[in-house]
Amino acid sequence: MATLRFFALKELLNRKPKYIDELGKLTSDYFGKYVFDKGKMKKYLSKEAFEHVMEAIEKGSRIDRKMADQIALGMKAWAIENGATHYTHWFHPLTDATAEKHDAFIDIDSNGGVVEGFSGKLLVQQEPDASSFPSGGIRNTFEARGYTAWDVSSPAFIVGTTLCLPTIFVSYTGEALDYKMPLLKALAAVDKAAVDVCQYFDKNVTKVSSNLGWEQEYFLVDEALYMARPDLMLTDRTLMGHSSSKDQQLEDHYFSSIPERVIAYMEDFEREAYLLGIPLKTRHNEVAPNQFEVAPIFEEANLANDHNQLVMDVMKKVARKHHFRVLFHEKPYKGVNGSGKHNNWSLSTDTGVNLLSPGKNPRTNMQFLTFLLNVMKAVHTHQDLLLASIMTASNSHRLGANEAPPSIISIFLGHELNRVLDELEESVPDKKMTPDQKTSIKLNIGKIPEILLDNTDRNRTSPFAFTGNRFEYRAVGSSANCASALIVLNTVVAQQLKDFKQEVDALIERGAKKDEAILQTLKKYIKETKNIRFDGNGYSQEWVEEAARRGLSNVSSVPEALSAYLSKKAVKVFSDNDVFNQTELEARVEVELEKFTKKIQIEARVLGDISINHIVPTGVAYMNTLIKNVQGLKDVFGEGEDFQELVGDRLELIRKISDHIHQIKVKTTEMVNERKVANKEEDMHKMAELYCNKVRPYLEDVRYHIDKLELIVDNEMWPLPKYRELLFAR
Repeated sequence: MATLRFFALKELLNRKPKYIDELGKLTSDYFGKYVFDKGKMKKYLSKEAFEHVMEAIEKGSRIDRKMADQIALGMKAWAIENGATHYTHWFHPLTDATAEKHDAFIDIDSNGGVVEGFSGKLLVQQEPDASSFPSGGIRNTFEARGYTAWDVSSPAFIVGTTLCLPTIFVSYTGEALDYKMPLLKALAAVDKAAVDVCQYFDKNVTKVSSNLGWEQEYFLVDEALYMARPDLMLTDRTLMGHSSSKDQQLEDHYFSSIPERVIAYMEDFEREAYLLGIPLKTRHNEVAPNQFEVAPIFEEANLANDHNQLVMDVMKKVARKHHFRVLFHEKPYKGVNGSGKHNNWSLSTDTGVNLLSPGKNPRTNMQFLTFLLNVMKAVHTHQDLLLASIMTASNSHRLGANEAPPSIISIFLGHELNRVLDELEESVPDKKMTPDQKTSIKLNIGKIPEILLDNTDRNRTSPFAFTGNRFEYRAVGSSANCASALIVLNTVVAQQLKDFKQEVDALIERGAKKDEAILQTLKKYIKETKNIRFDGNGYSQEWVEEAARRGLSNVSSVPEALSAYLSKKAVKVFSDNDVFNQTELEARVEVELEKFTKKIQIEARVLGDISINHIVPTGVAYMNTLIKNVQGLKDVFGEGEDFQELVGDRLELIRKISDHIHQIKVKTTEMVNERKVANKEEDMHKMAELYCNKVRPYLEDVRYHIDKLELIVDNEMWPLPKYRELLFAR
C-alpha cells in the first residue's frame, strides 16, 4: 500500500494537464444536436404523427400502434443519420443509478442477411428482467418479467452509438419499480389540484407544471490517488483520514478562479451536456477544496430530473478522460463541507405565470399568497415525509454536520415576507368583512412586490427556503435521484391544494364571498404554520432545542425516518393522489432499508479489511522501527540515566502506537461480531436498526484510532494518500 501511495503521487506530479480542442462554435450552434426534439420531429415525422406526439405530450393521450410505427420509423432514420446502431429503453430503477439494455437496429431478411429495423412495438414497450432490480419483495427471483414503457414527455437522445428512450419501469403486476412512474403521477396530481385552485383567480389556466432547477455539488479527486484508496473505490467516501492542517478554514476556495485542469474537464462535460440538450448555466468552486458545483436553467420537473441523472453519468465518464474521479457522495471527507443537490422548485401555469412569484396587482398577489401558504401548510403537515424522502446512509452524514441543514424541516421566508404574513393575519377578521376592510387588505396585498424587491435575503442553513420566486429544498443529497424528493413534495402540495379548495368552497356555500373565504382560510394557515417558520441559524444547538419546544420532528436515524412512509397519514395521501398504493410504499421502504443496510455492511467490511491488513501491519512496522532504535541506543549508552532520558519519549510513543493498534483490533473484532448478529436477522426493518445502532457506531470508533496513528507513523510508511493530497491535488 505504501508503494501504491508513492506511485500515485509520482503519477500526479508527472502528469500534464489535458485540454479539450477548441470547438470554434457558439453553444447554440450544436445545443441539442443529439436530442429528438420538436424541431427534429417536424422534420422526420409525418404531420399526423407529429400532431399525435404533441397531443400525447401536452394532454397525456395514448399513441396507437399505427402511429407508434410511424414515429419509430422517423426516429430510427434520425438516429441512424447521427451514427446510432443500437437503441435502449433508459430508466431509473431503485438502485439510484440509471439502467439500459442495448439492442441493435437489425432484423434478418428473407435472404439471411440483415436490415435495419425498429418498430412501434419496440419503441413503446420492452421487457427487461425485473428480478435482479430492487423490488422490495414485489418480484421474486424466479419472476423475471417487468416492463419498460416509453415516456413520450421526455425526448429521446443519442449517447455514443445508442438511441436512448426515457421510460418508466413497472412489474408484471403493474407496480412501479422505478422513480419516474410515481414522479409522473405526482406531477399529474399537483397539476390537477393547482389548476382547480387557479380557477379562483384566472379561468384561462388549464395546466400547471412543476419546475425544477437543481444545483449539483461534487468533489473531484485525482484518479491515481483514488485508486490508492480502497475506501474511496468501494464506498465513495474516506472511512479514515486525519484532517489536513489546512482545508477550508480560510474560505479561499469558494468562488475562486477554477484550476486549469478542472476547467478543461468542466468545458468537456459541458459540451457533452449541451449536445444532449441539457441547459447548464453555472459552474463555480464550492466551499471545500476540490469541491465544485454545476447548475442548469430551470426546466419542467420530469425533464430536469432526467437531465440530472444523465449529466451525472456524463460527468463520471468524462472525468476518466481527464484522469479524475467524481465523488457524488454527500460526505466523502470528514470535517469539511459535504455536497448537496439543492432542488429549486416552483409551479407555473400555461398562461406564463409563476405561482410562487408576486404579481402586479392584488388579484395575482392573492394567488401568490395562496400558493405560498399552501406549500407551507403541506410542508408543515408532512415534514416527516419530506425528511424521509432525502434520508439515506450517505446523506445522513451531511445533515446537521455544521454545513448542512439538520434533520429538522423548517421554512425560511425572510423578515419582510414574515411581516406581510403577520400583518395579513391581524388584518383579516374572522367574520364578514366590511368594504373598507376589503379595500385596505387588497391595497396592502398589492404592495407585496415592492416590499419584497431586494428585501428577501437567503438563508444557507434552512432546509426549505423561499428565495423570491421559488422554494429551495437544500436538504437533498448530491447522490440522490431528485425524483425521491419531488414525488413527496408534489404529492403533499397536491393534497394540500385539494384540502384548501374544499375549505374555501365550504365557506362559500355558507354565504362567504370568494375573496373572504380565501383570506379567512389563509389566515388560518398562517397561524397553523408558525411553528415551522424559522429564519435563524439552522446549524445551531439553540435551534435544535427551540424546534423541540415547537414540536417539530428531528430524526437522525435513517430506519426511523423511513418509517414515516408507512404511517396511516402517508398511505392515505399517496393513495388518494394515485401515486403509490400500500404495497408499493411497503416495497419502497424495504428497498431503502436494504440499501441502507448494505451500504453500512460494505463500509464495515472495507474498514475491517484496511484496518487489519494495512493499517495494523504499518503501525506494527513503525513500532518495530522505534523498538530497534531504543535497542540501539541501549547498546550505545547502556541502561543509565542518560539512556532513560534519551528514550523516554520513544517509549511513550511505542506505548501509544501499541494502544491504538490494540484498540483497532478489538473494535474491529467487535464490529465484525455485531455484523454477524445483524446478518442473522430476517426482518429487514430490524436488521437495518441493528446496522444503524450496533454496527455503524464502530465505524467512528475504529476510525478514531486509525486517524491518531496517522499522526504518529512515519509519513513515508503510511499506506494511504492523506487528506492534504486528496483535497489539494489538482
